[in-house]
Amino acid sequence: MTTPPVLILPGLGDSGPAHWQSIWEASGPSFRRVVQRDWDHPQLAEWVATLQQHVAACETPPVLVAHSLACSLVAHWSREFGQHARGALLVSPSDVESPSHTPPEVRGFSPVPNMRFPFPSTVVASTDDPYVDIGRAEHFAQCWGSRFVVIPGAGHINAESGLGAWPEGMALLQELLRGNQDK
Repeated sequence: MTTPPVLILPGLGDSGPAHWQSIWEASGPSFRRVVQRDWDHPQLAEWVATLQQHVAACETPPVLVAHSLACSLVAHWSREFGQHARGALLVSPSDVESPSHTPPEVRGFSPVPNMRFPFPSTVVASTDDPYVDIGRAEHFAQCWGSRFVVIPGAGHINAESGLGAWPEGMALLQELLRGNQDK
């Protein structure tokens, strides 16, 4: 059996070379980054269209691996196209509705859709993420019908968190790829 495609979805500013998303992308051909035209001035409609183009180019439904702003992207995309995904790993969903947590560049992604996804998903959040309160991250997980996983003291779960290849996250992705993820 072939491995389903995995689409890497970075958030605002993209994910640099030390970010676990970039490390995963370099690990094999099934990992593909969705490259947005403008990482610093995101436009919701454009980002959704770009994601859908990448999903449509996949030979089988992909698993989406979103970080930060891209978690909201997946929520918006899923309203129209969610039936085309196998699953999603949503890491550190930034609270685009909160001016105290996120910059003005992301306001165009609000309000965050609070609907159950038509595919299995896991939301991973840290207890000290500066871009979302843990209670808000749990709210997203509940609305989206996602399994909720908490990592104590991991910040924004990015390169600065010192996770390297983040094997614990890869284990969560493997559960989604196998289709035996628990909620």
